[in-house]
Amino acid sequence: MTMTAETTERFRAAVEKGDHAALEELFTEDARLFSPVKFTPFEGRPMVLGLFGVLLRTFEDFRYVGHFEGEASTSAEGAQEPSEILLFRATVNGKAIHGIDLLQFDADGRIKEFTVMVRPMSAVQALGEAVLQGLAADGLVPDGTAH
Repeated sequence: MTMTAETTERFRAAVEKGDHAALEELFTEDARLFSPVKFTPFEGRPMVLGLFGVLLRTFEDFRYVGHFEGEASTSAEGAQEPSEILLFRATVNGKAIHGIDLLQFDADGRIKEFTVMVRPMSAVQALGEAVLQGLAADGLVPDGTAH
């Protein structure tokens, strides 16, 4: 098993078990997470892990349903890097979600870029609202939801 395949399996197991602590060592210090609900990435391992804390409690009935591996250009350097895609299904606030997680790795097999793509639009909106509320509740972003 390659380093990236091992990281992917450990990542998948941690997410499916809701084991937030197991995720930490899988990401680089300068990891970037590209979300469907925010144009700029979440940057740095503490912010990425904070976001995963929110996601793990926001998704209902989360499950991975497929897996592909290959290479893809990263957004930071544009270099072809080992990459794996995990397809998932879940529910957020009653909305069915279909999505993919694109994992891209550094030379040591740790995740340096993570991109989430989700459909349909109604699910993206429900996810965005739930994640923003969760990030604000955890003090990771200013609370812009209070009126």
